[in-house]
Amino acid sequence: MHRNAILALRQRELQKATRVFNARGSKVRRCEHCLLPQADCICAATPVPQAKSAFCFIMYTGECYKPSNTGRLICYIAADSHAFVWDRTRPDPALLALLADPRYAPIVVFPTQYAEAERCLADAAALQQASAGRTPLFVMLDGTWREAKKMFKSPYLGNLPVLGIQPTQQSDYLLREAAHLHQLCTAEVAIEVLRLAADQPAAEQLAEYFQVFRNAYLKGKPHLQLPD
Repeated sequence: MHRNAILALRQRELQKATRVFNARGSKVRRCEHCLLPQADCICAATPVPQAKSAFCFIMYTGECYKPSNTGRLICYIAADSHAFVWDRTRPDPALLALLADPRYAPIVVFPTQYAEAERCLADAAALQQASAGRTPLFVMLDGTWREAKKMFKSPYLGNLPVLGIQPTQQSDYLLREAAHLHQLCTAEVAIEVLRLAADQPAAEQLAEYFQVFRNAYLKGKPHLQLPD
């Protein structure tokens, strides 16, 4: 099993923490890798990464601790992934170095109505042109919708191209309440992004793994019902 950037960030944050992080479900005995209850561990289904694209996760404070976070699923299909805790005015120097690395074409994944028109990538052709000769580095703002809007305004993201996803159906994710009917979770957004990037095998791989994770997680949520 290769290194998972979000789990690595989680470990670094736990080591720095001055108090124990306790959230709902914190008393459940969980697998240290998939963060599901040990009885529902899905580590045997962990895929071998296939993605040609790279991902950079900028995570709101505390997001990396949450077992319901789906960003870490992406790290299992994209070996080239990176994760940082967000800071608006004092970003991690390693994050700034990554965004400036000439091998990558950093692209912020966010609804385009919040960005200037000249920054927006309208379709797959525009995405291909923006990343020509470089590896696309998809910058995922990982947190609640309100938190993501705050992160999007960070000065060091202000000049990067923006790629928006227009979902055509309701999210299949039941583990958190969405602010909008068609709002997707992080993994679902990444599936659409990978398809636009012509990274189809990785998109299908992530879609399958997301369903494995979702079904296993919902076993411990009897108040939620699986759709037929």
